[in-house]
Amino acid sequence: MKKKYALFPGCLMPTEQYAYELSIRETLPLLDVELVDVEGFSCCGEPMKSVNQLLTVYLSARNLAIAEKHQLDVFSPCAMCHLALTECQHILEENPAMKERINGMLAAEGLNYTVKRQVVHTVDLLYDQVGIEKIKEHVKKPLNGLKIAAHYGCHILRPSEIGRPDDSENPQKIEAILKALGAEPVDYPQKLDCCGAPLLANLPESALTKTGQKLQAIQEQGIQGMVDVCPWCHKMFDSRQTKAGETVAAKLDVPVLYLTQLLGLAMGISGEKLGLELNLSPVEKLQLGDVK
Repeated sequence: MKKKYALFPGCLMPTEQYAYELSIRETLPLLDVELVDVEGFSCCGEPMKSVNQLLTVYLSARNLAIAEKHQLDVFSPCAMCHLALTECQHILEENPAMKERINGMLAAEGLNYTVKRQVVHTVDLLYDQVGIEKIKEHVKKPLNGLKIAAHYGCHILRPSEIGRPDDSENPQKIEAILKALGAEPVDYPQKLDCCGAPLLANLPESALTKTGQKLQAIQEQGIQGMVDVCPWCHKMFDSRQTKAGETVAAKLDVPVLYLTQLLGLAMGISGEKLGLELNLSPVEKLQLGDVK
């Protein structure tokens, strides 16, 4: 049975991290996931949370109300957006007065938040909705022998009390997906460490230090590469890898791919269609498919 979701792209994916969107649009339809582009979506509000919490809740509620108007559940590939939307639902369900206040603001656009809809991220969409067996059925080029590290990031794991895509202490869903593709996920002590992105605006050196330390640890342990599932994390590990290396005084040479890119390669999709040429890290080292 085909699953149907409103694609909530967020801000970073359609303006900078194009490869994530390309790989999502190439792979998910083959797994019977229909993505609906809905007009009117805006920023989730999470970047303004420390400045104006009400604005953050309003913007997320507005996006959820737009999805509700179309009677669609939401697929949010960005971990930060997924947290904002999920946290908004939690607040509105737990606080009737806030829900009434927000709906009063939404009324200006003829919108209304009434029903808690399902909001999924890439990880739980693939693992819980599509399922491991269906993924295995679509693997044409198994990634045999590929030793890869999974980076979850902070936002899809915490805070656990509002419901996150995976366990906050021992997440294993990405590893299960990687095994389905034929790869060998490698456990490593730094798995739950932050990418550094939340610090980038105010403390860039501290942010890049976090990035560099994690990549350096993966490199020193002889792991062949890393997969991530968030445009902010990918921005740090892939786009800022050279600068992160300079910050920690290390020559970093770690291939970093989106999980959906690796999924696509295992499904036999060309690297060009998956946006591999947009990756700035040395993905050609992995010698996968037609990646050069």
